[in-house]
Amino acid sequence: MILRKFGRTPSGKRLERIKKSAHYRNGQFHNLRPTPQLTEGATMSRVIYGFLFGKIERKIPSVPIPTVKTDLRSILPDEDILVWFGHSSYFLQIDGLRFLVDPVFSGSASPLPGSNKAFPGTDIYTVEDFPAIDYLLITHDHYDHVDYTTLLTLQPKVRAVICVLGVGEHLELWGYHKDQITEADWNETLSLRNSFSIHTVPARHFSGRGLSRNKSLWLSFLLESPSMKIFIGGDSGYDTHFKEIGDKFKSIDLAILENGQYDPQWKYIHLSPEEVLMAAKDLNAKRVFPVHNSKFKMANHAWDDPMRRVAEYNKTYGIPKISPLIGEKVFLKDPDQVFSNWWETIE
Repeated sequence: MILRKFGRTPSGKRLERIKKSAHYRNGQFHNLRPTPQLTEGATMSRVIYGFLFGKIERKIPSVPIPTVKTDLRSILPDEDILVWFGHSSYFLQIDGLRFLVDPVFSGSASPLPGSNKAFPGTDIYTVEDFPAIDYLLITHDHYDHVDYTTLLTLQPKVRAVICVLGVGEHLELWGYHKDQITEADWNETLSLRNSFSIHTVPARHFSGRGLSRNKSLWLSFLLESPSMKIFIGGDSGYDTHFKEIGDKFKSIDLAILENGQYDPQWKYIHLSPEEVLMAAKDLNAKRVFPVHNSKFKMANHAWDDPMRRVAEYNKTYGIPKISPLIGEKVFLKDPDQVFSNWWETIE
C-alpha cells in the first residue's frame, strides 16, 4: 500500500504525448525560466536540519483551529459558493457546476504513516460529506495536493478529472477510468458543460512523489463560468507569468493564491506574503484568497505568519481579501461579505 501511494511514472501513450510538450526535454518538465528549487548557498541537508531542529516559535497552533462544518449536500443548486478545507483544498459551486480542487482529507500530507499530520481541529471533512463532483481539478502531484487515500475513496463521486500532463498515470493506478481523466499542457482551453471553459496556464514550481522529479507537469487554472473568472493558482513562485495571464484575461473576479510554506531558501517555487499581493495585482484580480496555510507544517515560519503578514502588506495594496474559517461559506457573488481575522484569537 505504501508503494501505491507514491504513484507511477508515465509510460506508453501517455509518455509519448508528454514528449511532444514544448516544456519537456531531457526527460523532465521545465519552468518558463530557470528555477532552482533552492537558492544559492542553501543545501537540502541544511534545510532538513533546520526544519527538524530549528527553533521557530509557534510552528503549530496552541489550540485547535476554529472551523465551521457546512453541510455540503444541502447547498442549494443556485448558490454560488466556495468552501475552503485548509491548505489548498476547496469546493466551488458556481453557475450550477461543482468543482473540487486538490483534495486532502486523510489527515496527513505525507505517504508515511503518522508524519506531517494536520493541525488539531482542521481535519473535519471526509469524502462522505461531499455531493457528486462535476469536475475534480488537480494542479500538480505533491502529497499536499494529491492524496492517495482521499482520491481512492472519492473516485465514485467524480464525473470528470482535469489534471496536468502525467498525473493521470497516478489516477489510473488508483482506479480512475481513462474516460474520467483529461490531462492538459500549459496554454490549453477546454470546453466544459454549461458553457464553462477552463484555461490551463503556467506556474513556477516542480513535481514529484519520490526520488525522481518533474516527470509530470504543474499548472494553474483559469476557470471561466458564464458569470465569473476564477484563478486557481496551485503552487507557484513569483515571476512574469502572472502579469502575462492578467494581460491576457484582462480582469479576474477572484484569485486563489498560495500563501504559506515559504522560505528564503526556496523563494523561487513559493510566494511570500507580499508576492501574493503582487501576483494578485498582476492578475488584475478584483479579490484575492490566500491559501496553502493553516493545516500543515511544511516550512520554518510560525503557523499564522502567512495571514498576519499578508494582512499587514495589504494595507498598502488594498486588494479586497477573503479570509474564511475552514468550512465557512464564501458567497462568490457578494463582494461585501465580511470575514474576521480569526487567527488573531489563537496564541
